[in-house]
Amino acid sequence: MKTYSTILGLIINILSFTSCGNGNEKADGYGNFEATEITVSAENNGKLMQFDIDEGNTIEKDKFIGYIDTIPLSLKREQLEVSKAVISSKSKGVLSQINVLNAKLKTANTNKTRTENLIKDSAGTQKQLDDVLGEIDVLNNQIRNVEIQNAPVVNELKGIDVQLKLIEDQIQKSKIINPVSGTVLAKYAEADEITSFGKPLYKIADLSTMQLRVYIIENQLASLKIGQEVTVKIDDADAMKSYVGKISWIASEAEFTPKIIQTKEERVALVYAVKVDVANDGSLKIGMPAELWINTNN
Repeated sequence: MKTYSTILGLIINILSFTSCGNGNEKADGYGNFEATEITVSAENNGKLMQFDIDEGNTIEKDKFIGYIDTIPLSLKREQLEVSKAVISSKSKGVLSQINVLNAKLKTANTNKTRTENLIKDSAGTQKQLDDVLGEIDVLNNQIRNVEIQNAPVVNELKGIDVQLKLIEDQIQKSKIINPVSGTVLAKYAEADEITSFGKPLYKIADLSTMQLRVYIIENQLASLKIGQEVTVKIDDADAMKSYVGKISWIASEAEFTPKIIQTKEERVALVYAVKVDVANDGSLKIGMPAELWINTNN
């Protein structure tokens, strides 16, 4: 019994010493690394003819990844172009007539200007000007009449032009272009599969700079500001590995501590979220836990 009491006392003393020794070594905040993840989805329907990516690939922005089958769209475009040519040939006579009338109207406007100048110099008469104005009115009425007669054809041609623009837009959207530079986190489709509008193809994120989201209490806010350098630590093989981080965002409103925090007492406390940018040397992963240490010399 005496031996048991002695061992128990030693254990209590060791724990007390350890607790006192680590009291000043507590981190200022705890959190997990995250990155802005973008899910790239198909913008058209059809067979995935080419899809050249794999998980873990690093891809530059605007790189061509693959494409969805565009043969049906190309055939539709050819059909519309043939229809447009047929309709245009039917309206050529009317359109030529409009061109002739516009040329006459231009000449009549020139004669109007000349006659007005002659009247100013007392070398012309009002009747000459009235005749020219009458001719202009006649020509304008003739052009309007021809345009009215040709309106259905013109509207049909405009409708075909709109359809052609839509087809071209769909063909462009059949190309899969990577939107941001980053690393492929997940691949959801394979070449030769049938895809559809809005179906996810892959997920990508820029992992060169990671964001550590940590939570701090209110009395720590005064010692933090955007742009401030802090120390970020992660678990390493033998000891903690340190990184230099820079605060990029501080929440303007408090929230309850997220449930990922271990103890119930801490989860009911009000805290402020903070994001810290950390350059990734390849060791930092999404979801990895880390500690925030505020540099007292800042």
